Order: sequence, then structure tokens, then C-alpha cells
Amino acid sequence: MRTNKPIGVGIIGASPGHTWATLAHLPALATLPAFRVVAVSTTRAESANETALRFGVPSAFNRPEPLIEAPEVELVVVSVRAPSHAPLVRAAIAARKHVFCEWPVGATAADTRELATLAREAGVRTIAGLQRRLAPTVRHAKKLIDGGYLGQLRSVNITAAVPLLGARRTASWAYTADIKNGANALHTMTAHFLDTALAIVGAPASFQALVTRQFSEATIEETGEKIPITTPDQIAVAGTLRSGAVFSVRVESGKRNGANIAWTFTGTEGDLALGSDLSLVGARGDGQPLTPIEVPADPAWPARGELSDDAFQTAHLYAGFAAESPLVPTFEDAAHFRRVLESFVESSTTGRRIEWPAS
Repeated sequence: MRTNKPIGVGIIGASPGHTWATLAHLPALATLPAFRVVAVSTTRAESANETALRFGVPSAFNRPEPLIEAPEVELVVVSVRAPSHAPLVRAAIAARKHVFCEWPVGATAADTRELATLAREAGVRTIAGLQRRLAPTVRHAKKLIDGGYLGQLRSVNITAAVPLLGARRTASWAYTADIKNGANALHTMTAHFLDTALAIVGAPASFQALVTRQFSEATIEETGEKIPITTPDQIAVAGTLRSGAVFSVRVESGKRNGANIAWTFTGTEGDLALGSDLSLVGARGDGQPLTPIEVPADPAWPARGELSDDAFQTAHLYAGFAAESPLVPTFEDAAHFRRVLESFVESSTTGRRIEWPAS
């Protein structure tokens, strides 16, 4: 049984500047008394020391190994590029540390399954970085739907058309052009947007998918170099949920103009929608405008305060972990969800409709 002592956190990949660790993890953890960041690591001593000084972290390393081995680190956070996730997670599990890994947990489905198995066998707890599912508006949308706000759910539509991962990329994003690296429109973008919806409405029953690539090469902005693209940039899925509702997914990367992200839920009695910032609107009856829905404050979860959207959602993952909430996505959840994404590819390749198993 845990004492009231804060959980010691070590963050791998905490470079200063616009990194997920410094934009989301560290600000979130600074607001949570159940945690204390005790170490950070980057690839350079100077950058690790800069982050440590900025956030008041006592230890800084230029390699991940001493952070993982430090006895005061109980939870290792892996916040680096997807291709580097698996070896770092393996090392943390081998050291019997709990692990929070950004999505995707593994660059491949095989990696994800292996890491889930290793964590289970080692008896360590895990968090997969699908943070949107714990956002207050997402949880409130689920509560409203489960409580009959929409009547019977008829349909769910997920739309995401964004400029990322198009025909021009920065050098730091060049790795996203290679399917083996696990960061692309299917395995990251579609995963985040679909997981948000399924956290609200439940599992799919069957679906048919199109997963395709229209960009064959990308230009690196800094140099003009052309590199081949082997990742998909268009994903379209149509199917049914176990509830009987119809669901559709449309994800497009490389959108030049008119970017849009939205989740819409239609029922026999009304409608709900989440915007790109996860703001919640809805209406019941006929011909009504969708109006903002207030989400009641819940003292069991973190308050917004001055946190950004990303940090606020990440804070909920940590708070759920501390409370041992079943809502927190684990590596087992990640392995299951990765199979769903790979089934989209199977459906697209074979032209078959996939019947998804109940468990």
C-alpha cells in the first residue's frame, strides 16, 4: 500500500523549448501533490541542466540509464520520438519501474505487444499517452450519452483534416516519412482522434477501411532535400459500434487550407459535438442550435488553473494513475488498440469488412 509520499518521477526527453515534456508533462506535474519530479534526462548535459533549473528538478542526466537506475525514480516517463520508445521502456521495465510512455507505445504492433507482456510479467503499472480520453469534456460527454441525453445513439463521426505530415516537413519531422518509425497519420493521428471517440461510445463491432498514400515524397524545408514517403496520409473508415450505432472516421494529413477537427454524436433525441479544443456543445429536440455545455467541476480531478489544454489533459492521466483509476489507458489497452489500427490496414488491403472480436 502506498504512503502519502509523492511518487518520484523521472522524465526522459525533457529538452528545453517546445517539447512535449516541457509543454505538457512538467507543467502538469507541478500542479499535482501526488508526484515529485526528481530527475530529467536529455542527450546533452547543458539542455538537461537547463530544464532542471527551470522546473526545480534536483537531478539532471545526459543519458537515460542513470535516470532509470536512480532509486528515487519510481515512474519513468518516456517522452522521445516513437522509434526510441521500445528500448527505453524495456530498460525501465527491467529496472522494475512504472512507465508512462507517449503514444505510440511501440513503433510497431509487435513492439507494443512485447512491451505490454513485459510490463505484465514484471508487475509494473503503465500509462499509454492517450491523454484526450480523460479530458473533463470527454468524460462528461460519455456521462451525458450514457444518461440518455441523445436518446438512442445513432451515429458517431470523427473528422480530422490537418496540415501536418504533408509534402513539406522540417528536418526534425523527417523521420515521420518512414512507416517503420510509427509516427504517421494512421498510427498517431487516427489513433488519438479515434481513441477519444471510443472512450465515449464503446468498442467497434465491424468496419471497412481505406488506408492509402497520396504523397510519394516530402521536401525538407531547411535543405530542399527530397525524401521518400512510405506512410499513409488518407484514412477513411465506416462501421458499426457494439451499441448498433454507425461510426465513421475521416483523417487527412497534409491539408493545405481549411483544417478541421471535430467529433459529432447524433441520437434520436439530440446532438453533441466536441471541437478541436475539446469544447463541448449540444442540443436536444429539432432545429436547435448547438450551444456550449458546462462541465461541472469535479474535486476528484485536477483543476484547470493556468494549464494549457495539453498540460491539463496530461495532468488527468497522472491524477488517474495516482488514484489507480481504470480510466487510465495502459500498455494492454495500447496493444489492443494497435490491433484495431492494423485491422484498418488489413481491411484496406483485402477489401474485406472486419468483424471485430468482443474481447
